[in-house]
Amino acid sequence: MVQATDLPRNETGIATALGILKQQFAERLHTGQAMREQHAHTTTWIKNQAPDAVVFAQSTQDVAAIIKVCAAHKVPVIAFGTGTSLEGHVNAPAGGVSIDMSQMDKVLEVNAGDLDCRVQPGVTREALNSHLRDQGLFFPIDPGANASLGGMTATRASGTNAVRYGTMKDNVIAVEAVMADGTVIRTASRARKSSAGYDLTRLMVGSEGTLGIITEITLRLQGIPEAISSARCSFPTVEAACETVMNVIQYGLPVARIELLDAMVVKAVNGYSKLSLPETPMLLLEFHGSDAGVVEQAEAFSMLADENGGSDYQATTTMEERNKLWQARHDAYWAMLALRPGCKAVATDVCVPISRLADAVGAANNKAAELGLIAPIVGHAGDGNFHASLLLDMDNADEVTRAETYVSWLNELAISMDGTCTGEHGIGQGKRPYLVKELGAATSVMGTIKAALDPDNIMNPGKILPE
Repeated sequence: MVQATDLPRNETGIATALGILKQQFAERLHTGQAMREQHAHTTTWIKNQAPDAVVFAQSTQDVAAIIKVCAAHKVPVIAFGTGTSLEGHVNAPAGGVSIDMSQMDKVLEVNAGDLDCRVQPGVTREALNSHLRDQGLFFPIDPGANASLGGMTATRASGTNAVRYGTMKDNVIAVEAVMADGTVIRTASRARKSSAGYDLTRLMVGSEGTLGIITEITLRLQGIPEAISSARCSFPTVEAACETVMNVIQYGLPVARIELLDAMVVKAVNGYSKLSLPETPMLLLEFHGSDAGVVEQAEAFSMLADENGGSDYQATTTMEERNKLWQARHDAYWAMLALRPGCKAVATDVCVPISRLADAVGAANNKAAELGLIAPIVGHAGDGNFHASLLLDMDNADEVTRAETYVSWLNELAISMDGTCTGEHGIGQGKRPYLVKELGAATSVMGTIKAALDPDNIMNPGKILPE
């Protein structure tokens, strides 16, 4: 694909660096083709650009040692977590070394009294929550996949709980990172607030490995709610569902999750999971709080939904019934694939102000139909973020071209609505053409920062910033 341009390779430097690293890391350095391709991009339509070697790091000192060798010979370095990113973040367009962080998987410290913890980047969100459960705590950011916390921090991930708990930028207190010259820095202390200097934590969160590689993260935690209530409601149109979402936010209802499924997704879920949901747009919700509080919140939502033509409303606080209500959302990806067996699902995301969500989703559905594409939509409606999953025959060049037209149009639409070309997937390679359109001269400031911190452009080159 055009998003993944090959960059000039430093053949001599790469060969020299690999020789040195092989001596230092022995069996932890791999150069087999299968291993290298597994550490390049495989989850979407961007072509695979494999690194020249993969090194499994086990400590901050390992990462620093690798980067120092690569810096000395001007060899690219790419961090790898679990490989669940969607915009080509882990590709190696100029070759180089992929640092696999999966063996840095320890929960280093839990401070229950302060509601924070310190973890290595290879810890996954599910592993962290399993570790925390017996202390009555949890980490709320849920991007869907069981991603690594280092990758989630590097891409500024989000998910279904963001409407209440925020995104990674709101839940990362500090990071330890290895910079482009091998220097190890810590960006902040565990204090709940600080006015000490530049906010380097926020600079590193979302930097996608282009400024440094994150080797530890200090995270905010939450207490597991006393009670959880889930609800489901169908609507005659996307507009009615989105109007309800706006009402919920304006009313100040402390909803934890509020997910939108368009009619095509509901139809797919019915067929896949043998459900009998009304095949119209649907909202799925979750409320956190006290026993009485979640019941009150569910009742308040019911009232708001009624005003917008909501129907088939169901709410429950029992775990078994809650899981059943959320079955539709959990099955959405596989259900969408079943709409067109043998296809590839290419997911893209945008985010718009909540007041424009109905217009954006409606236009996205119409544009897909105009181009003859199957592109069901699910969305984190509470913050205006939605995902279109194009179901494509990748051997059909004309269809792929139409899909590229659709993705480009969708990014332009979101930006024209004062939104963003990506709410949570990140820029990587796939969204690079739209960053300047969205942020203008601010991208030049980003370039200045990049050049100052990584003058030889070895840290994940070819990502975020336009050429």
